[in-house]
Amino acid sequence: MTPRHCQRELFSVSDEVSHLDARQIQALAEAFAAWRRSARRPDSVRARERIGLTFLLLRHTGARLGEVLALDDRTALDMQRCVVHLGLKGNTREVPLPEDFCSELHRVLESPMACGLRGHFFHLDAGYLRRICYERGKECGLPRELANPRVLRNSRVVEMLRAGVPLAVVKSVLGQTSLDFASDLQHFTQGDVTAIVRLAQADMRTRSSARNAFIGHVTGLDTDTVMAGVSMESRSGIAIHAAITADSMHTMRLEVGTPIVATVKAPLVNVMRAGQTLCGSARNRLTATVLRVLDSPVIAEIAGRLHDGTEVCALVSSQSARDMALQPGEDVVFCFKSLSVVLNSIR
Repeated sequence: MTPRHCQRELFSVSDEVSHLDARQIQALAEAFAAWRRSARRPDSVRARERIGLTFLLLRHTGARLGEVLALDDRTALDMQRCVVHLGLKGNTREVPLPEDFCSELHRVLESPMACGLRGHFFHLDAGYLRRICYERGKECGLPRELANPRVLRNSRVVEMLRAGVPLAVVKSVLGQTSLDFASDLQHFTQGDVTAIVRLAQADMRTRSSARNAFIGHVTGLDTDTVMAGVSMESRSGIAIHAAITADSMHTMRLEVGTPIVATVKAPLVNVMRAGQTLCGSARNRLTATVLRVLDSPVIAEIAGRLHDGTEVCALVSSQSARDMALQPGEDVVFCFKSLSVVLNSIR
């Protein structure tokens, strides 16, 4: 088996495991969405809504086709909690659904479109559903062997593993009794192992020392003969921009996908109230909620929390802090220049 190495997710997927990457999943979903929108006759609209929602349920749950086609939509779906119960009676499991998809399901199931179908809305012919999957896959350039419910199930496993969901939780979501199915999707080369351990070491270091630290991967590089602009995305999706020398970029062997740690010293971070435009040329602007303001005669520490729970800190003059008069719970923006960001690759 020849593994495809993925630096960002730090594990490889065997070539023998058929699955779709994020771009392919998006393309297939868009093909289904366009097909649903193109229906004109009422009976066609209704049929395509059922098939389209069934596809999305398979895509978001990783469930077996038979499980979804046997669902009783009156009892299996909990719209308030955005979950679906899958499996046989007495041995069901609860799988979370995205809120926007749950809202779409609720809208259709409560509309006249579902009249007479409640309880068996998803009870479709398996062969017909597979044929529709093949057709939509062909429209977006997917071969027949990649456009089917089994591949959607594998793709959901890979997607969850790469998002950091523990293997035991993935198996629980899948309703997987075999110890091999999900485990066989995940392979680690010696390079993977080294990167994972170093990532953990960097995580421990940054948690214990650096006040502003972001662990993620490189998403873009823009270079000239002297300097390099590096764009990165943290594990929770926060974008950070850094400016380093081209020599440093080559020394760290940076490329798109390289795992990396970005740190910023608190004295190099500025703070302003949300809605103001006083950050000058600072390219990095992170919206946060004030946690605390610790003042002294000379320096004040302003700590905030980003949307993902990451804490950030700035050291400003006490006079600036008094002028802003910030209180815990207020929205602010932490600003810092690209040149203030220090990068360390994880190899």
